[in-house]
Amino acid sequence: MNQTGIGTIGDFARRVVPGVTTMLLVFLSHLHLPLPFYADISPALPLMAVYYWVVFRPDLMPRILVFAIGLFQDALIGAPFGLSAMIYLLTHAFVLSQRQFLVGKPFWIFWSGFAIVAPVAGALTWIIASVVRGAFLPSDIVLASIGLTVVVFPVVAWCLLYSQRWLVGEAEPS
Repeated sequence: MNQTGIGTIGDFARRVVPGVTTMLLVFLSHLHLPLPFYADISPALPLMAVYYWVVFRPDLMPRILVFAIGLFQDALIGAPFGLSAMIYLLTHAFVLSQRQFLVGKPFWIFWSGFAIVAPVAGALTWIIASVVRGAFLPSDIVLASIGLTVVVFPVVAWCLLYSQRWLVGEAEPS
């Protein structure tokens, strides 16, 4: 194989890292771990990936990919079809509009931005799911899940940062 072929394969591999890592987090977030109540309050790992990749590499996390991942997640878990896709697309749009503010800032600002996005996404999901089901779903579970999502975010962001540095490259300029 010549250098052009290797470069093409390497470029393709770099371009799929955000989608692959987000899909991996979809699967990880729905593993049945033997921890009490984990299935009810598992953190929103795919939301973390959408937030991270839209801030640092929006060119590799287009809306169509975000939409497809959301639909896949809904099909996987039996959620109202399109709910996750809509939440992820709203997250994508909001984060993209605030990207200039987040890029190049200290981690605590980046994390604070996520600490705003996660409760809004969780509340919207809870409201829409409650409307679709025709009854209020338990809010304590949603609050616990949001809290766990915000607390776990630095660990997931660190893993995504290393996958970006190792495989993808630096952030796109604003």
